[in-house]
Amino acid sequence: MPQETSRPSRREFFRKSTAVVATAMVAGAMADAQTPAASNADTMMMTIFLRHDETKTLDEINAHLDKTGFHKDFPPKGVEVVSWYVMMGIGQVVTLRFPPAKLRDVNLLIEHGAWGGFKTEFYPTYDYKSVWEASRK
Repeated sequence: MPQETSRPSRREFFRKSTAVVATAMVAGAMADAQTPAASNADTMMMTIFLRHDETKTLDEINAHLDKTGFHKDFPPKGVEVVSWYVMMGIGQVVTLRFPPAKLRDVNLLIEHGAWGGFKTEFYPTYDYKSVWEASRK
C-alpha cells in the first residue's frame, strides 16, 4: 500500500525557496569570481530580508516601526536604497549600496528599529547583470 506523503507548509516552502535563491546567488558569485562585475570599489551592496513577525498584525508591526523611528531613520545618511520589494509570504527585501564604513550604521539601525517587527537576514550582494549580459554575446 503506497504511503501518503505530506506536503510542506507554506512557511517551509518559502523558507526552502529563499535558501535556494540565496544559494544560487552565492554559487553564481563563486562560479564567476574570475570575472569582476562592474562595481564601485568604494561601495558595497547588501540585501536584507525583513521577514514579517507573523505573531503580529501589519498594524502592530507598523506601530513598532513608527515607535522605534525605523520609518523615519532608515536608511542611514549616505546609504542608497537600490531596490525594495515585498515578497508575499516572506516580508520585504531591501538591497542597499553604501561605503563599507557605513556597515555598522546599517546594522545598528536594523537592530534598534526593525527588530521586534521583523526577523532579519543579511546577504552581501553584487550586481551580476553586466556579467550575465556579456556571457550571452
